[in-house]
Amino acid sequence: MFVVCLKFIFIPLMKKKKIVVFSGAGMSAESGIKTFRDTGGLWEEYKIEDVATFEAWIKNQPLVLDFYNQRRKQVMDAQPNEAHFLVAELQKHFDVQVITQNIDDLHERAGSKKVLHLHGEIMKCRSTAKQELIYELKHWEIKKGDVCEIGSQLRPHIVWFGEAVPEMDKATDLAEKADIFITIGTSLNVYPAANLINVIEGHIPKFLVDPGDFNLDYIKNLTIIKATAVEGMKVLSQKLNELI
Repeated sequence: MFVVCLKFIFIPLMKKKKIVVFSGAGMSAESGIKTFRDTGGLWEEYKIEDVATFEAWIKNQPLVLDFYNQRRKQVMDAQPNEAHFLVAELQKHFDVQVITQNIDDLHERAGSKKVLHLHGEIMKCRSTAKQELIYELKHWEIKKGDVCEIGSQLRPHIVWFGEAVPEMDKATDLAEKADIFITIGTSLNVYPAANLINVIEGHIPKFLVDPGDFNLDYIKNLTIIKATAVEGMKVLSQKLNELI
């Protein structure tokens, strides 16, 4: 009688490289969502102090509600563009964390599983009195008189100018763990979010996809792809495939 001893060798799975994608308004522009700062952007139609501050909310809630209701309606009608899908496809070969300045849900609808919104989410609302009370919205409109469970008026779940960015510390921690850091469609002018690229260590490969002009010579290992989000992500996807 022969006894066969089988020796099992466990080979650990290779850990996926971590990509952190930091996206801004240019990411969703090709989905038809207006940016704020560019020519024809929202700030040419509205003043920041009238619709995007807590003072505006106290002064004229109907105007602020209508502004964000229209933004929400626009987001619900929009579709993810090819750049959103290309970012989501990176999950096949990389551990991908998206950090976005955008308040839309297009990254999620394109299939990205890990998305951190720095400036809030248009498809959510929260209590004015207690910011921890946050609710999902299935429709485009918040009305005057819509209240939370403690009777406080519901407001857009948005970080307004002058308010703290509660997810900033978490975003910084995530960015510092990146093996590859990608910035897409942001002017890098909105702080503190714009500072994320500065916390990445020098040896980490960094990519910037945007058609604008930047003076970032001080950032080490930075490759600039001067293109829109869609065209730039086509180029970058090919570059990243070489790292697999």
